[in-house]
Amino acid sequence: MASAFPPSSIRPILNEVTSLLTSRKETISIAETAAGGIISASLLSVPGASKFYRGGLTLYTLESRIQFAGWTEENKKSYNGPNAEVVSGLAKNVREKLGSTYCLCESGTAGPGGSGATPNRKPDFVALAVASEDGVVTEETTTGVNGDREKNMVEFARLGLELLKRVISENAKGPKI
Repeated sequence: MASAFPPSSIRPILNEVTSLLTSRKETISIAETAAGGIISASLLSVPGASKFYRGGLTLYTLESRIQFAGWTEENKKSYNGPNAEVVSGLAKNVREKLGSTYCLCESGTAGPGGSGATPNRKPDFVALAVASEDGVVTEETTTGVNGDREKNMVEFARLGLELLKRVISENAKGPKI
């Protein structure tokens, strides 16, 4: 019987990423919000994860970002939803604190609701960042699954791992901050 975890849509990219990290003797830390720990749990499901996984934070609330990820009350007051600037800052902070080669950060609007006032507050939007010593690569995208919370969470994780693979492979596309 096949395991239901990690989700089947994540397994292929997960295998590629963990193989790259292991073969290059590099490490990863995770800062995730709307994916709720799926990225970290998926990485930890791989035998030998202790060789590449430095740790992770699920920073779902703005208060947790203040306590664990270098945010200030001013960041909280000016927060307007997930975006490249938010994930870039979180990725840089967590990478530095955990001393990893890379930090993958994800922040999105999983649904089923969302304020919808701006595109980044509509269900299926996600902002992603991968920080490394070379800088931060960011990406903002949508999943196309609208307000299905569970599908969005899994898709946010998959998209994050895809970006991580591109960065590790040095074929990253997207603005460096």
